Amino acid sequence: MHLLFRTLFLLLRSGRRSKLSLWDISSWPTRVWPTDIDLAMHINNGMYFSLMDLGRFDLMRRSGVWKRMRELKWNPVVAAETISFRKSVKLFQRYTVESRIIGVDSRAVYFEQRMVVDGEIYARAYIATRFIDEKGPVSIERIMAEFGPVPAGRELPDWLHGWREANSLPSARRPARHLWSA
Repeated sequence: MHLLFRTLFLLLRSGRRSKLSLWDISSWPTRVWPTDIDLAMHINNGMYFSLMDLGRFDLMRRSGVWKRMRELKWNPVVAAETISFRKSVKLFQRYTVESRIIGVDSRAVYFEQRMVVDGEIYARAYIATRFIDEKGPVSIERIMAEFGPVPAGRELPDWLHGWREANSLPSARRPARHLWSA
């Protein structure tokens, strides 16, 4: 809820920006606001992911995917994410969130996102996303049938497959015991 108004504003504004293909790079310019920071006066580490959500919304809105997803009653959800930081993005500093789809596998659509200041990467994240509807996860085959095939050259790097496997939890249909082992 903390980004509700900012999200609504972005969705409205993105509809007026230039159209993109789903496979293009979205660049969303913004600024660090007081609600984004922690006591060190830079973007809070957890806030990066929330701001990157907005970057993905910008790409989906500008490519027309958001509208079609709403018609289909699909919702995007994050299945896994990882981030690396280089430099702090500080209060009132201008930056862009750059977002692109780097590929798909049998379960997820993968994004690479960057926080960029003056042409320099300050943080980079990889996000595995799924689409769900009232019945559960939407298959990659159904997603590709709706939005078209992955362009040539968008094969996922091997390390990303390993990362996803190493960090995955059991399906929501199977138990995931919460007990720590010593």
